[in-house]
Amino acid sequence: MRRENFIIIGFVTMCFNSLYQYSWNALEPLLKAGFNASLVQISLGFTLFSIFSSFFQPIGGHFADKNGPRTIGIIASVLASLGFLGTYLSPTILSFYAFWSIGSIGEGILYGIAANLAIKWFLDRMGFATGLVSMGFGLGSVIANPLILYVNNYRVVTLTIGIAELVVITSLMFLSSYPKSTGGRPPGKVIFSSKFWLIYVSFVGAVIPLTTLSSQLAVLGESLPHTELVTLISIFPLLSGVMRPFFGRIADRVGIVRTTLILNTILTLGSVLLLLKEIAISSILIGFAGGSMITLYFNVAGEIFGTRFSTVNSGILYTGKALGGVLGSTLFAILYSINSEISDIYLVLTAFIGVLALLPVFPSRGGKSLRG
Repeated sequence: MRRENFIIIGFVTMCFNSLYQYSWNALEPLLKAGFNASLVQISLGFTLFSIFSSFFQPIGGHFADKNGPRTIGIIASVLASLGFLGTYLSPTILSFYAFWSIGSIGEGILYGIAANLAIKWFLDRMGFATGLVSMGFGLGSVIANPLILYVNNYRVVTLTIGIAELVVITSLMFLSSYPKSTGGRPPGKVIFSSKFWLIYVSFVGAVIPLTTLSSQLAVLGESLPHTELVTLISIFPLLSGVMRPFFGRIADRVGIVRTTLILNTILTLGSVLLLLKEIAISSILIGFAGGSMITLYFNVAGEIFGTRFSTVNSGILYTGKALGGVLGSTLFAILYSINSEISDIYLVLTAFIGVLALLPVFPSRGGKSLRG
């Protein structure tokens, strides 16, 4: 199979993966009404997604790096579809939590496989190839969100998505494979590297504004006209998706860490604008930079630690999204319920940490590679 076909497999997989995160703003009001739950109760569903998708990604990555992505990818696609099908069948919010967590496990594993299909097959154009694949992580929701809002019934939505994912992604994972092993550090050495933990802290800080807007935009924009809010909910994942190849190309040319630092600065600016109640501009900036930022952190790990164990190494790094999910959804929702200004200040501080922690990793002599 031509290596370009793996870009298509990864892209379509990411389109379905995006529904767990970037369709949450469209699903949240429907779930809240359907289960007669509070904002904090429903926000826990997004937090569970962040935790389970993140912490199972390195586990799935271990098997994908060791045995190839096919078998573990098929298992993950079944789990991911169960998240939606189980939500359709759930009689209570507790059963929703259980099925959404199971689906999140599959989503996390599939995310790692999809991204590393690009990383491993396109070492010569890592940033651009990964950007093309992960572009689906925004575009999938761009297509789905208007339909979700139009249908206005979470059971119809989750049944349709669940069946489609079971058929499409299971078939694509059957066709997936990795190239022969390349060089790289095993995870046992990576986690004892000071660079890894600086990258990890930076990743957590940068993820918080993105997960906050991904989970709470419908709440933050309650004062906006309905048409404007619906537009923002649709534009947010669009920006997150379509900019990833663009910034990937830039990263291939000027350096991965340098480009990531620029994006983290934009995320900080977006957080400041949220504090100033410029919700629309803030959403655009955070959507513009946020999706590309996550993709480039995968590239940072691959560039520094090599690609032989990149699925598991990037999976370990991705656990930072679980922490960012808790801090950006549930904790933010609690702070917001107490005082919106406090929650906005909190967001600015965490975004600034994303910038500061990455500065020591910045290359000292303009080169693009940070291998070693």
